[in-house]
Amino acid sequence: MYHKTRDEVAVSLKDSSRIKSEMTEIVRLNPEHPQKEAIEQAAAIIRIGGLVAFPTETVYGLGADAMNERAIQKIFEAKGRPADNPLIVHVNNRSMLDRVAERVTRKAEALIAKFWPGPLTLVLKRRSEVALSVSAGLPTVAVRMPQSKVALELINRAETPIAAPSANRSGRPSPTSAAHVAFDLGGRIEMILDGGTTNIGIESTVLDMTDDVPLLLRPGWITREQIAETTGPVERAKKEEELARSPGTRHRHYSPRARVILIEQDSPQSITKLCKDHIREGVVGFIGHTRVDISDRNFHPVVLENSAARYAHSIYSALRDMDERGVDFIVVEGIGESGEGAAVMDRLRRAASEVL
Repeated sequence: MYHKTRDEVAVSLKDSSRIKSEMTEIVRLNPEHPQKEAIEQAAAIIRIGGLVAFPTETVYGLGADAMNERAIQKIFEAKGRPADNPLIVHVNNRSMLDRVAERVTRKAEALIAKFWPGPLTLVLKRRSEVALSVSAGLPTVAVRMPQSKVALELINRAETPIAAPSANRSGRPSPTSAAHVAFDLGGRIEMILDGGTTNIGIESTVLDMTDDVPLLLRPGWITREQIAETTGPVERAKKEEELARSPGTRHRHYSPRARVILIEQDSPQSITKLCKDHIREGVVGFIGHTRVDISDRNFHPVVLENSAARYAHSIYSALRDMDERGVDFIVVEGIGESGEGAAVMDRLRRAASEVL
């Protein structure tokens, strides 16, 4: 493997713009003006069926040619991802969308005009040319156009749609930095493009557009209310067969090794008492917006601003940091679910071992 600890990875990334391990090369890029040579090298890897991790505005993705079945199988192998968990295909223009999807409805076109490039994924009818494993054997395909200049330029140079789930081992917190990717996948993939920390920090909204009424499969930074302003009523998916069309909806996701205890905003539980009770059993981490007055070497707090934006940007990194500290329990304080808060709470509930 590439590095044994995240700290070692972080030090290496800081000291060099181009790092080689036994199998994985990490190249630091200017996220606003990515170097052409590095992008072309990454694109060449994609074209021959290899794997490249790259930043988007949401999280880092693990990319492969969406039209190459063997390349897609490598994604599942590197991540240890269940075969029934579909991938999101990334395109860089409207014409590329037509290579992977058909029957783009008028409502879908309106959403594309308003929200692309951006963190909105649309589930559409899949074209047969797309690798079957991308859609986990389903007749649909999830597609989005990312905002990241690194991602858009990589797709452009590769000249193919790029399928890219989050660039982490399956079930782990999603990566928001190149160091996170190297920790999970170093030695398993050919290249990591390091474009710094991602801007948003949680995955895209996923919206099924195969029927007349849009169906929200996974909440994200584009909210249900924002979508409804363009399309009219938006329903929430509840059935298993509906949720199966989107990644990140059925299997356990976003979880650190430690046990996560999520305190809902309206929970009567005392955060301080809960943390103290668990300190008797082991090392406790706390992530939230309330300052907890506990002075104990077995207590590690991370205080965040009480906003969906701050939680989204920091929560995966904080969960990973707690694992690096060797905590046994992580107490996480929830936030309100209005607007973007719904997406944050969705991820926290999926990461949690216990919800209070």
